[in-house]
Amino acid sequence: MGENNNKCLYCVIGTLVVIGVILLVIILPLSFVTLEYYEYGFAKARSTGTVDTSTVYSGGKHFLGPNYEFKKFKADAHYLDLKEIRVFTADKLEVSITAHAQYFLRQDELPLLHDAYDIYYEDVMKTSAVDALKGAIPIYVTTELITKRPEIERVIYDAVRQRLGGKCCRPNCRAYKDACPAGCKARTTCKDSDKGLNVDVKYFQLTNIVITNDVMERLMEKLLQIEKNLREKHIQSATVIRRQTAGMVAEIKNQAKEIRETATAESQKVKVVSGADYTSTVEKARGAGLRQLYTSLGINKTEHKNSFDYLRTLRGLDNIHLTIDFQQRIAGTLK
Repeated sequence: MGENNNKCLYCVIGTLVVIGVILLVIILPLSFVTLEYYEYGFAKARSTGTVDTSTVYSGGKHFLGPNYEFKKFKADAHYLDLKEIRVFTADKLEVSITAHAQYFLRQDELPLLHDAYDIYYEDVMKTSAVDALKGAIPIYVTTELITKRPEIERVIYDAVRQRLGGKCCRPNCRAYKDACPAGCKARTTCKDSDKGLNVDVKYFQLTNIVITNDVMERLMEKLLQIEKNLREKHIQSATVIRRQTAGMVAEIKNQAKEIRETATAESQKVKVVSGADYTSTVEKARGAGLRQLYTSLGINKTEHKNSFDYLRTLRGLDNIHLTIDFQQRIAGTLK
């Protein structure tokens, strides 16, 4: 009797062990849940649908239990296409802009994204990006969209990045190029409201700017009017410059005439003074010479001096010829 009881007990235990092994073989694989390398996930209870956001899982096999599965999010790039977005420029003209961006969910902020938008975040990202683009363009006039394209691409990218990614610095500033842009808030002072929509916009491409024919015609008319205004302004400036130049030329000619007349007057003055000095010098020398001559010849009487001076003066004239005719003089005497 005791042996039969022991056999039954062994049968029950064996059966339980077999059932346990079977359950283990069935349940254990079901307890491991797989995430691909391009996925993030939260543990979600199959029975109640409750999501545990305390832990963000990344790619690999994870032991959660047979009652859990993953609520999955994309860990790779999300493509954001902003096609033919109509915006107004600073000169009140409408243009169409097409751009593309690639953003990535932040693993550390995925609970915040889930609490705010669940898995329906893509439309919110696109709407916010469109608003950011529309807010960045109106500081430029239409012509600058063509001449300053690299600058405008950067401005739009910064606007979209800040709208979707917020103002906070990322934990690892070397993660990508703009992980910690200039002026970003330190993590210690950053609030959840400063984190934007909890994504990183890492890449941006401005592909097309379309200016419609109507807008182009108005733009060309405006540019033509600007050119006409500039032409008129240049013509007026040229007229003023010509008048100023003519005035300067007249002034310079007057100055030259004044200088010439002054020089002529000075030369006449110098000539007159020189002539007077010359005459004075000559007369002084003549007087000194005559005195010395009178002394040497012994001429003392005034009438003799006058006669001598008169004869000397006649001798110095070019049209006077002095001759002595002794025969005529003798003939006159004989008569």
